[in-house]
Amino acid sequence: MENHLLPTYDDVVAAAHRIHGHAHTTPVLTSRTVDQAFGASVFFKCENFQRMGAFKFRGAFNALSRFDADQRKRGVVAFSSGNHAQGIALSAQLLGIPATIVMPHDAPAAKIAATREYGATVVLYDRYKEDREAIGRDLAITHGYTLIPPFDHPDIIAGQGTAAKELFEEVGVLDTLFVCLGGGGLLAGSALSTRALAPECTLFGVEPLAGNDGQLSFRAGSHVRIDTPKTIADGAQTQQLGDITFEIIRRDVNDILTADDDQLIAAMRFFAERMKMVVEPTGCLGFAAAWHMREQLKGQRVGVIISGGNIDLPRYAAMLAG
Repeated sequence: MENHLLPTYDDVVAAAHRIHGHAHTTPVLTSRTVDQAFGASVFFKCENFQRMGAFKFRGAFNALSRFDADQRKRGVVAFSSGNHAQGIALSAQLLGIPATIVMPHDAPAAKIAATREYGATVVLYDRYKEDREAIGRDLAITHGYTLIPPFDHPDIIAGQGTAAKELFEEVGVLDTLFVCLGGGGLLAGSALSTRALAPECTLFGVEPLAGNDGQLSFRAGSHVRIDTPKTIADGAQTQQLGDITFEIIRRDVNDILTADDDQLIAAMRFFAERMKMVVEPTGCLGFAAAWHMREQLKGQRVGVIISGGNIDLPRYAAMLAG
């Protein structure tokens, strides 16, 4: 892909203006316990407190707000395991746009229910046997919907980049920033903001150990596709990075790290017990990796983006009790 087709930090700034007054400026929290354990200053950008519970609202609202009158009338279709689904559904409701969302039948029930409650039509599929992208494309062609993918879209990436932009503007320059990674929308957007606002900051993407397609691709220098990974981090069960997200990540990110399910549960438990926050497994990826390498972060100013807090409460309780 030619570089001039990639979104830039100027697009992030434009997205920030579009979503202003619609998306929450989420809090940045700290923990004395974490700072003492790290010997560092750690700042958590809490997108679990974003509208619909995740950063995905930022990109969704930015993308849909750019629709012309005909697109708004015809409607939008998206495919998602849950958070992009809710982001599109809520944004569409706010903007008066009909929405159809393709979701895996085993997505968290709370995410499916919330998507429907926001007024979207939900089409279920089997993530291990069916191709959600093909289903989405067919619906777009059949009904004239505009397809907005969950991560590989310039407006989505620009919108997601506003979270890191807010973080840097609130706390200043960071030495290291940890960002969770599924398809790469949040990481690519964060990379645009990081290189503009804190160019020397070390930027890590973090994905599930069982689904390390991004790490494999980053180190190979080309796309690596894997089977749908089995991990509790349902928001990062992607098979490969997007074309646009990979180009930005390859250019602007320092490395891709991983965290296993046990590390994610430990991070969930810490957030619940010590910071009184509900964070979904995917949302814990950045902190899990940061905790694992805390000895290397001594004396630094460290940022962690918590991506979301959407999880079925019975499943959440079972994980914490286990």
